[in-house]
Amino acid sequence: MASSEMSELSRGESVKWILEKIDIDSMSEVPILGEGQAGPASKEGYLKRKTSSIMKRNRVQDSGPKMGRTESTAAKGLMSLRFLDRTRTGKEEDAWKAIEKRFNQNSVDGMLFKDKFGVCIGMGDSKEFAGELFEALARRRNIVAENGINIEQVREFWEDMTNNDLDTRLQIFFDMCDKNGDGQLSEDEVKEVLVMSASANKLSKFKQEASTYASLIMEELDPDHQGYIEMWQLETLLRGMVTSNEGKKPSEKTGTLARTMIPKEYRTPISKFFSKNTERFYENRRRIFVLVFWTFVTLSLFSWKFYQYKQRAAFRVMGYCLCFAKAAAETIKFNMALILLPVCRRTLTKLRETFLGTIIPFDDNINFHKLIAIEILLGTAVHIIMHMSCNIVRLTTCPKDQFDAIFGPAFHYKQPTYLGVVGTTVGVTGVLMTVLMIFSFTLATHSFRRNVVKLPWPFHHLAGFNSFWYAHHLLAIVYVLLIIHGYFIYLTREWYKKTTWMYIAVPVLAYTSERILTLYDRNYKVDIIKAVIYTGNVLALYMSKPPGFKYKSGMYLFVKCPDISSFEWHPFSITSAPDDDYLSVHIRTLGDWTTELRTQFAKACEPQCTQPRRGNLVRMETKAYSDTRQEFPSIVIKGPYGAPAQNYKKYDILLLVGLGIGATPFISIIKDIVNNESVLTDDLGGDKKGPERAYFYWVTREQGSFDWFKGVMDDIAEYDHNHIIEMHNYLTSVYEEGDARSALIAMVQSLQHAKNGVDVVSESRIRTHFARPNWRKVFGHLASVHPSTRIGVFYCGSPTLTKPLKRLCQEFTMNTSTRFQFHKENF
Repeated sequence: MASSEMSELSRGESVKWILEKIDIDSMSEVPILGEGQAGPASKEGYLKRKTSSIMKRNRVQDSGPKMGRTESTAAKGLMSLRFLDRTRTGKEEDAWKAIEKRFNQNSVDGMLFKDKFGVCIGMGDSKEFAGELFEALARRRNIVAENGINIEQVREFWEDMTNNDLDTRLQIFFDMCDKNGDGQLSEDEVKEVLVMSASANKLSKFKQEASTYASLIMEELDPDHQGYIEMWQLETLLRGMVTSNEGKKPSEKTGTLARTMIPKEYRTPISKFFSKNTERFYENRRRIFVLVFWTFVTLSLFSWKFYQYKQRAAFRVMGYCLCFAKAAAETIKFNMALILLPVCRRTLTKLRETFLGTIIPFDDNINFHKLIAIEILLGTAVHIIMHMSCNIVRLTTCPKDQFDAIFGPAFHYKQPTYLGVVGTTVGVTGVLMTVLMIFSFTLATHSFRRNVVKLPWPFHHLAGFNSFWYAHHLLAIVYVLLIIHGYFIYLTREWYKKTTWMYIAVPVLAYTSERILTLYDRNYKVDIIKAVIYTGNVLALYMSKPPGFKYKSGMYLFVKCPDISSFEWHPFSITSAPDDDYLSVHIRTLGDWTTELRTQFAKACEPQCTQPRRGNLVRMETKAYSDTRQEFPSIVIKGPYGAPAQNYKKYDILLLVGLGIGATPFISIIKDIVNNESVLTDDLGGDKKGPERAYFYWVTREQGSFDWFKGVMDDIAEYDHNHIIEMHNYLTSVYEEGDARSALIAMVQSLQHAKNGVDVVSESRIRTHFARPNWRKVFGHLASVHPSTRIGVFYCGSPTLTKPLKRLCQEFTMNTSTRFQFHKENF
């Protein structure tokens, strides 16, 4: 029977396997990572799997019943080992067309050289890694590639890299590590690959410790000290790493929306449409109320003044141009008064805690300030166009008798010329106001304020925050000119009908009073307890806490350094908890002022490097600090001021998202939650005093950023006894898990964390994830784990992530029983 089956196989005919069940690569036979077991049994198992894979590739398939293969955990882990971003997409030919196009762009006489291979296959940012891969693939196919490879050979290389067989990709990865081709990896070869991987992933500190991590891998896989490891041992490490990760997955798996009860009102398309818009209205009800009220008042003033001047005698000469000009002027007066209120921070901080906080969205004060500025620009444009193109022309060209009857008393019965009108007090003040407003508003745009625009040398100082700040103070002159302009108007003679000063008197008085009070009443000269300069261009200041300085987590303060400038104040989030006996801020050096501040403190600091103990990679940070307070530059603070995050206690669950230095507003919140874990409920009524759980997602692109942040992570791991805080760190410069460029880094991370409990990337107790978070999975997980709860989503960072997070909040609020409310930090 057996011989007949073999003959059928030789003739290429199909074979029917009649088996009820078969288990291959059972994980119970795999040694657990960390036991140091890498004996002959493991090698024998690897050879059996190798033979099995060869038989599988040679077997001829048919349409009949097939033998089922239970995919092992190791197979899942190795299947994720890939060289290109997309191994199997179903559109391989499209991917190849892109590579073929890049080949034509980078080849020379039809030959592609090693230095252009990375660009051709899509690894342009990992040229060193791509070069080693090029040589490994050439050795694999016995190609002499010194003079380049042609398009057919590139196709062969690409097919090897995207091969669906996991053994093939693993063999390529091993060949890339094994440069001399002897089938064995020495410690030097492992170190070389680690250095190459660290360079590809921009991990400078990992690169410096490559020899230590190579020794760690050899210690794990070469317990007999033979001086080398083989391919089957490398697969053992991969399998063990995936096994340890799989053990954590059941408790961390993200549930689907089906696990969360979907309310009845969302089950049909019609009810979902109405419910969706109802939810949007409810979420934005305060913004809608303010915008509708503001628009109503503006249109009412416009209509009232338009109708009023339609009844005036001057209408017979100037027509509707006069109505539009005067109606626009009325809205300008109103909005010039209103625009000052959203920037009265001290007042808004107090009003935030009153009943007005439930009606007015004080968190959107800066956005409302910008919206009013846009309306002022539109009103100014209408006012200027109507006057310059119509009203002045008709005034200077109308018949003399008609001019004397209507405008004679205002001009002493002398009909002026066009330039004569422009040269009057009204005309000159109008021109000056227009020039100053255009200048100030231009420097306030995002491109200028954020220094996006690169101006030529004579004008390069016009871009940046300092230019925006000083130019905005020129608007004080605009208000003076506005009063003069409104007082000398021609068509109104009675002083009590000249209402410009009436509009702006109270807001200007309120704003001026607040500025005076903030200059003298709430300025605190603080002592610097400690200053820390981190390698990620972050300066941490620990200051004495002034008496009576009370604040809530999430608030911010203004900092001034008189040694740099006597006038400049800059906002920074408070990173200390309210119960701490000190104040702290973390400052990222991004502009001229922050760079100079860091330089000033660097001069006063003495660097002290903490040498790590042998075999301990916990503390390898570089600090600069001083205990001599007199040496530090003087620092003055004022505040605190309210921010969206200060109301975090009203939510059941928190989702805190910080990008880079954007984590600072949430450090105080986390410290406050950890410090008050034992007081989550009141002793008497049992009322909730804070969120039950907080999820903190911190995303950074620089490994150096962990220097200043790992202290916070270690504190969370040490003091969060009830596990209220769930911390997730993401380093976007490292390729996502499964990419061959980060495979060895992931191995070292697993080994180091299992051995010492320390992450090799952050050098803290909390493990770092690679690439960017999948925010849809994050929200889906929260919706499934916390149904029928209110989750406050607080975000601080680049505006690019604002819309996606806000959209996900709306989507999951509408499709699940969990309510997500989004808040964006604004300074």
